[in-house]
Amino acid sequence: MNFIDRINFRKATLADRQALWQIIQPVIRQGGTYVFSPDSDEEKMMGYWLGSDKQTYVAEIEGKIVGTFYIKENQPDLGNHVCNAGFIVDPNTAGQGIGRQMGLFALSEAKRLGYQAMQFNFVVSTNSHAVHLWQSLGFQIIGEVPDAYRYPERGMVSALVMYQKL
Repeated sequence: MNFIDRINFRKATLADRQALWQIIQPVIRQGGTYVFSPDSDEEKMMGYWLGSDKQTYVAEIEGKIVGTFYIKENQPDLGNHVCNAGFIVDPNTAGQGIGRQMGLFALSEAKRLGYQAMQFNFVVSTNSHAVHLWQSLGFQIIGEVPDAYRYPERGMVSALVMYQKL
């Protein structure tokens, strides 16, 4: 059994809070992928990531959380058939296919939850790993917002809107 075959997905619980923060914190601090300030604290980020408007999941290997993602309505009411999602892989396990497996599971789970499409509203255009991953999983770039992200080292860069019908 290879590494990827050992991934287990489950809903996140409040007991996962510290493990989630250990994954989210370095990604936020580094910048370049999420809009949150590098100074965002645990209370702010866990309030967001585990918010009641989201279905939050963890990816585990042998009981260790190696990634997390959420699924939520992209818009309320007449737009609630399209979901939005956010993903973070533990930087210590990045590049091993965990993000791809989370993406595949999230697409399947979103369909199971009754969503008809998944849309990412803000993929930083310079995040080439994410752009490539989502395109390889069937997402199309349907829009670009110029100068939408203040990249810590590169200055203003665009954000992409990516979409896939489920």
